[in-house]
Amino acid sequence: MRDEHEPDHELELTSPLVPLFVITNGHALPPEHEYGHTTLVTAQEGAAAAARTLSPEAREVMDLVADGFLSVAEVAGHTHLPLGIVRILLAQMEGSGLIIVRKPVPRAERADRELLSAVLDGLKTRFGA
Repeated sequence: MRDEHEPDHELELTSPLVPLFVITNGHALPPEHEYGHTTLVTAQEGAAAAARTLSPEAREVMDLVADGFLSVAEVAGHTHLPLGIVRILLAQMEGSGLIIVRKPVPRAERADRELLSAVLDGLKTRFGA
């Protein structure tokens, strides 16, 4: 007969799952925060003081983005955290006003060859070459 005070080993969580759940405080990524790999993030000016109250992982993210823009993929690479966890942390930090998020600069459209030739001809005429 089984003792009632004996732990149920079938319900035990595996250790790799627990830390990730704890890092995000059990939150999921809100639908309005769909960050792509190339979405750029940086720290909001004056957010360093508020960063002291963050989790160690969120503080690490703040330190990374304090001096300029990094992509979401770069943040994940530097922190060695899964991309999904980084996205959740960024959503929480954006919601708290600690970071600025912006879409990546779109790729330049194909240049008009005739226009470029006309500009080059004009420069040659003006400055000689």
